[in-house]
Amino acid sequence: MKFPVETTPALWGAAGGAVALAIVGFNWGGWVTGGKAEMMSQTRVDEAVIGILAPQCVEKFERAGDAAVQRTAITKLDSWSRGEFVEKGGWAAVAASAPAGRAAAVAKACANLLVPA
Repeated sequence: MKFPVETTPALWGAAGGAVALAIVGFNWGGWVTGGKAEMMSQTRVDEAVIGILAPQCVEKFERAGDAAVQRTAITKLDSWSRGEFVEKGGWAAVAASAPAGRAAAVAKACANLLVPA
């Protein structure tokens, strides 16, 4: 079976166009893979949950009987250790089924709300 002479250049052109379209789409067109989309959605979920739980943590902190003493203690700490202080104090408690690291992220956000930079 013989193909017309124009077939080979047309197929090469289509292949080159497909490659160019993929390069443009993924680099500048906003296309993402399924794994990247999943990662982006999980990041948004984590940010939303932390945004809701951090103010609740601040409320728990302020309702504690020794809030004034604890606030003085947290302001004396380095910024990188304030999240641990809040987490150890139990104000940033999250559900046991929460992903690992979420309590630490909530505690850090809570500490940032308690002691603004």
